[in-house]
Formats: sequence, structure tokens, C-alpha cells
Amino acid sequence: MKGKSMEIRTSAQDYLETILLLSRKKGEVRSIDIVGETGYSRPSVSVAVRKLRESGLIRVDADGFITLTDEGQGAAEQVYERHSTIYDWLVANGVSGNTAAGDACRMEHVISDETFDLIKKLKKRDE
Repeated sequence: MKGKSMEIRTSAQDYLETILLLSRKKGEVRSIDIVGETGYSRPSVSVAVRKLRESGLIRVDADGFITLTDEGQGAAEQVYERHSTIYDWLVANGVSGNTAAGDACRMEHVISDETFDLIKKLKKRDE
């Protein structure tokens, strides 16, 4: 899956990551849960869910429950791994939690595989 999520737009990556985390927390995810988690408007979430479904990254059943497809799951896990690794590394190196959270959100989308692999190595070395 390396590099694949970079082909998925940043906003779609954010939605996939949100769906992944909500499914882990709640078990079942609906559009209204995404609205509550992100603060985005219902129409914005509706459009995003439609695009994710049309792209084959999620499924929406007749009751409105959202699940990640295998491809969506892989992309979501990759983005979340990047986010959590970068966040943990920044905090371990003295960046405040709030700043690290915001920076990790931005960096997870643009960081190269080479740089991310280096951060993972540095993080493991420091553990």
C-alpha cells in the first residue's frame, strides 16, 4: 500500500482516517457520526461519503452504516500510522501535544516514504 494513499486526496484521507477511528471506538459508523467528530456540515459529509463510495473506498448499507472496503481500510491505516507515528515522535522530542497534533495532521499527507521511514527508525531508536 506504500504510496497508494498519496493518490487519494487529502480530504478523502482525513475522512477515511475518521471512519477508521470511529469504527474502532463505536463499532458502527454513520454520516452523522462523522459530522459530530469532524464538525463538518451534513451536506459536506454527504458529498464526501458519496465520493468515497463511488471510488470504492467505503460501502454504505441500506441502513446508512459505513464500512471501509479493503482498499479504504489500507489507506486509512496508512494515514493513521503516519499520523500517530509523527505525533508520538514530535511529542517525544518536546513539541506540545496540541502543536504536535496539528502538525501531524498536515505532515501525514505530504511526507515522503523515505522521510517517514527515517522518523520511524528514529522513534524506535529513542524508545
